[in-house]
Amino acid sequence: MNLENYSEWGSFRDIEGEDATRRSQEFYEMIRTRRSIRQFSTKKIPDSVIESAILAAGTAPSGAHKQPWLFAVIENPEVKKQIRAAAEEEERAFYERRASEQWLNDLKPLGTDSDKPYLERASHLIAIFAKLKDEGDGDSFGRTYYPIESTCIATGILITALHNAGVGTLTHTPKPLKFLNRSLGLASHYRPLILLVAGYPEQPVSVPRLERKSLGEITKFY
Repeated sequence: MNLENYSEWGSFRDIEGEDATRRSQEFYEMIRTRRSIRQFSTKKIPDSVIESAILAAGTAPSGAHKQPWLFAVIENPEVKKQIRAAAEEEERAFYERRASEQWLNDLKPLGTDSDKPYLERASHLIAIFAKLKDEGDGDSFGRTYYPIESTCIATGILITALHNAGVGTLTHTPKPLKFLNRSLGLASHYRPLILLVAGYPEQPVSVPRLERKSLGEITKFY
């Protein structure tokens, strides 16, 4: 392995024993309270919170360190209205024609339908794109590597950072999502992956009665 381009990184701390266990458990206790929210208040998220959360997302690992993501932050009411209309059109097609009977049955506990008022009501929408090509100088493009996987990892960090700041989120994924490129004027090499709804939950907070799988159900130790 060639270490010529490496430098010492003094920020990594060696945490051991009870301290490591305590910190891991505290993080779990924080993140286990995360739930997807569909009823949002109109309270505005401070810009500083959105910006810090996106900076946190930008620390994600990526193929060849190409950082192939774009987080398009949408607060403008007219743009949100336009996106809601386009998303609901795709959702109606999904519920009426595209979805299988099994898929619709699996969605019943969530009580969802094609009406998505939170796309206008929530403080922010964050349209998340994977860059399939990297812009260079002029009209040239470079390659990106594992752009979808890298962007999905970054999205997980973004959701975690927002939850840590008391912000509720919903991963909204109507298919196809190409209307986001049209609404935001982005070229086709930006592949839309997720429309993340971000805002403060409407009180009292209401979520579906669901259970998460146990450690034994999601893990194999070798």
